[in-house]
Amino acid sequence: MLAAAASRQPAAWLLGTRRHLSVVPDPVDGQAASWVWPWEDVQAADWDQDAGRLTIREVGAFGRPRVGEAYLLEDAGLLLQLVRERVSASVVLQRQVPIVGRRGFRVIARRNPAGGPLHWMHEYDEGVDPNDPQVARLAEQALDAARAEVGDSI
Repeated sequence: MLAAAASRQPAAWLLGTRRHLSVVPDPVDGQAASWVWPWEDVQAADWDQDAGRLTIREVGAFGRPRVGEAYLLEDAGLLLQLVRERVSASVVLQRQVPIVGRRGFRVIARRNPAGGPLHWMHEYDEGVDPNDPQVARLAEQALDAARAEVGDSI
């Protein structure tokens, strides 16, 4: 374990390791669900300083709600630094592909900072339909180009 923080609501511990972020319910009064997020599966971790709230959102699939959990932390210092560093380190490549104006999609490659295979994905801007044949063709071409450029050796 590299860092930890206690959550008041829900009652739990957030534990950061080299490979993942875990949520362990408090054994006495914990109502939190138990979670394990590999760093490459954490899309965002938003910190609200005023409320003392850390909201973690998981990488999701297009058209499905993204899983998100919020925790009111007592002392988040080291855990916040670790989350920021590990999530950033998991992004190997992120390339914007415009379709109309600024709208388009991103080709993203992520890997656990502790090692492992690359995970490739697309993230579409609002209003861009991945089922549109032109968008699907551009997404496949951009993914192929990024894979050819990066490979799996990084």
